[in-house]
Amino acid sequence: MTELVGYISIVIKLIVGLSILNVWLVQPKKATKWRGGNAKTLLEEFEVYNLSRSFCYFVGFLKVGLSLMLIASIYFENLTLIGSLGLAVLLLGSIVMHVKVKDELLKSFPALLFLMLNLAIAFMTTI
Repeated sequence: MTELVGYISIVIKLIVGLSILNVWLVQPKKATKWRGGNAKTLLEEFEVYNLSRSFCYFVGFLKVGLSLMLIASIYFENLTLIGSLGLAVLLLGSIVMHVKVKDELLKSFPALLFLMLNLAIAFMTTI
C-alpha cells in the first residue's frame, strides 16, 4: 500500500469507527433526522423496523465491536477486512430497513455513505 493510501485509509477508519461509536454509545437516546420512521431513539428506531429490543442490543454489540476492530486495524492491519466488511454488511441492513419502512431516501444517506467508506477501506487494503 502506498504511503498516501495508507494515510487516507487511517483517516477513513477513524471517521467511520468514531462516528459509529458516537451513534451507539453517545447518542443512542438523542433524536436525529436520520432515525427511521418517527423514532427519537435507537430503540424506537428498531421498533419502527419491527425488530426486537434484544436484536437492537445484538446489532449494537456488533457495530461497537466492529468499529473498535476497525480502529484497532490502524495498528493491526489483519483486522481491517473483518471490521470494514462486517460493518458494510450491517450498514446494508440499515439501508434495507429504511427502504422497508418507506423512509425518505435522505434518511438512508449516513448508512450509504459509511457503507461506501467501508468498501473503500476494504479495497485500499487489497491494493
